Amino acid sequence: MATKKEVIPFDSLRREDVALVGGKNSSLGEMVQELGAKGIQVPPGFATTSDAYRMFLDENNLTEAIAGYLADYDADKISLHVAGQSIRDTIVAGDWPDSTEAAIREAYRDLSKRAGVPEVSVAVRSSATAEDLPDASFAGQQETYLNVAGEEELLTACRKCYASLFTDRAITYRKLRGFNHLDVALSVGVQQMVRSDIGGSGVMFSIDTETGFDKVVLISAAWGLGENVVQGAVTPDEFQVYKPFLGKAGIKPIIEKKLGAKEIKMIYAGPDAPNPVRNVPTSKAERGKFVLSDDEVLDLAQQASTIEAHYGQPMDMEWAKDGVTGKLFIVQARPETVQSRVSAGSLRRYTIGTHGPVVVSGLSVGEQVATGRVCLIEDVKDIDDFVDGSVLVTSTTDPDWVPVMKRASAIITDHGGRTSHAAIVSRELGVPAIVGCGDATHVLHDEQEVTVCCAEGDEGRVYDGFAEFTVEDLNLDAVPETKTKVMLNLANPAIAARWWRLPIDGVGLARMEFVISNTIRVHPMALMHFSDIREAEVREEIETLTRGYEDKAEYFVDQLALGLSRIAAVAYPNPMILRLSDFKTNEYADLLGGRQFEPVESNPMIGWRGASRYYDPAYVEGFRLECRAIRRLREEAGFDNVLVMVPFCRTPEEADRVLAVMAEEGLVRGSNGLQIYVMCEVPSNVILAEEFAKRFDGFSIGSNDLTQLTLGIDRDSDRLAPLFDERHAAVQWMIRSVIERAHGVGAKVGLCGQAPSNYPEFARRLVEFGIDSISVTPDSFLKVKGHVAEAEGQR
Repeated sequence: MATKKEVIPFDSLRREDVALVGGKNSSLGEMVQELGAKGIQVPPGFATTSDAYRMFLDENNLTEAIAGYLADYDADKISLHVAGQSIRDTIVAGDWPDSTEAAIREAYRDLSKRAGVPEVSVAVRSSATAEDLPDASFAGQQETYLNVAGEEELLTACRKCYASLFTDRAITYRKLRGFNHLDVALSVGVQQMVRSDIGGSGVMFSIDTETGFDKVVLISAAWGLGENVVQGAVTPDEFQVYKPFLGKAGIKPIIEKKLGAKEIKMIYAGPDAPNPVRNVPTSKAERGKFVLSDDEVLDLAQQASTIEAHYGQPMDMEWAKDGVTGKLFIVQARPETVQSRVSAGSLRRYTIGTHGPVVVSGLSVGEQVATGRVCLIEDVKDIDDFVDGSVLVTSTTDPDWVPVMKRASAIITDHGGRTSHAAIVSRELGVPAIVGCGDATHVLHDEQEVTVCCAEGDEGRVYDGFAEFTVEDLNLDAVPETKTKVMLNLANPAIAARWWRLPIDGVGLARMEFVISNTIRVHPMALMHFSDIREAEVREEIETLTRGYEDKAEYFVDQLALGLSRIAAVAYPNPMILRLSDFKTNEYADLLGGRQFEPVESNPMIGWRGASRYYDPAYVEGFRLECRAIRRLREEAGFDNVLVMVPFCRTPEEADRVLAVMAEEGLVRGSNGLQIYVMCEVPSNVILAEEFAKRFDGFSIGSNDLTQLTLGIDRDSDRLAPLFDERHAAVQWMIRSVIERAHGVGAKVGLCGQAPSNYPEFARRLVEFGIDSISVTPDSFLKVKGHVAEAEGQR
């Protein structure tokens, strides 16, 4: 009979049992017992105990032998590799105590009976008593064996798990963390395999792993078994979900969907194969399709939130989708140990300066900048060649690479996503990394001087040569409160979450042009009239960008809504004022397919831009796509904090025409709390302020354009640059006038521009005029907040 001393079913374990069965297994037991009724599905299984491990050592007289090998290693009599290999060989050759062997066999038979098959396939995972602790968690310290079937194979896999407690990387880890090697025991978790070999699997975090933004769930997904995602052997799909909206009726709060390459998948090997699993290339169809549906993404996000709420801390989880039943399972859950421990009162900002050309790029990890000389190592057997302080460049990493990763100034890999081994370990080590570059090992060479920049958003860039950069520590503990709202100007969704800790009053200017030019990249009219595109190369590139979308217009709507939602999420519940597209004709022409739909203007700055485009038959179809994206953002994603702002609206009559088109697309002022603002950047906006206020809820002063048109100066002219000054008396009169007249009829007024950041006296004048809000770039937020507080104190 199985005794609880040696083998315990998951449903008899709790999270307090770490000393008995390690972090992974105690967590699985906790979820089975406490969270099954809340929709968390965990595959059934059992765990051997730390008592069973020590009994195994005693049965084979291994304690003294292990201590001897480790003592010889510490005394430099033998190498780490020799010590580890000798210990592992001795353990694998050991015999099971009769009672332990009987207990494992009986538990396996019970599991097989429960599954309704003679010999159920199981995953055999190591769970050390010193891992997955709040202050000690490293990716992949011990081994996992998948698709193990049969009692003899299981007993062998369990011995191999015991042996993996003494891999080179595990010995090094414990030595670094100060754990006595013989004080750490190992439990083996035996869990029924989920048929993710014909489904999918991945990793998820209940916190943004890069910024620590605690309101999102990050999910990675690939085809097949999950080891490829964990090891970084594939570039997975990535999703982000906004947690506060989960469970709200009619709301689908997915704020990011990124299609990964998913180059290979791990599947079951045949019965005669030397290994139970193998990797095969994915099909073209698999690479071009998301692993998870939207409903499955939301299901996983809800499970992540449930698990996080139960444990009371951010969590790192692994999930698997059964390809037969379609069910989603949680196969591991452990505390997240990097971002959750960052001080809420501090923020370190890296800013890149002068730099060389981009050599390679990939996914950024770490929000830092580092310089160094490349050390290219393609095989782990060559890690002794690594030069301390170099930039490690390799195809992919696993735990064997940790000894050199911690000595690197930065890490660059060909493969992997944000939840790969390289990404997880680099975060824990505090080393910037760029993963999933694709060709870094082919493009970069030994001794090459490079700058690794992870401070420019989701995309990490490797610049040739040593770039200039600055590092600044910001203190958020003493930010003054102000009556005047201080908000942010944001454009790039990829870096918006970096500023979530700032005590902002919202986003005063969100520019959709960045999403259109950097993510969508296609002129909206080229999507509406794709069959009319004349250039074959342009058609081919648009086809590539829009793969997965049967309706090319839907590509524009979906990608714009997703991109903007990441900014709205950071602002929520404070307002995000979204400016409608304000490209000039020459800028629109630079989009794919754009030249076919744009005129050539001698002065685009005051040409066909802003409001004049939105009702024009030559562009109104494109504008309708913008409106549909905003409606999706507000109504389907749930971000009703999004307000809309119309730029460069020259006359009240033009405003009426724009508002009429918006209403036709379901964007009606006052409906569902929708507010619509107008940019104040044309003198007519000031002169006819009362008329514009009848049509809009407020004004946002665009100080650059208002200065340009008030003083008659081309703001891009080098020759006239000394004359361009927002502090000029004429510009100040304009600003003061529109504030007074707007307030006279109950409209709000804000200002978005760089002047309050550049000139403290300008910020003080705005406060004197009674401005309602000031919106500035994130790097100047604290400075302007201080200027405003000082000005308010003097009123």
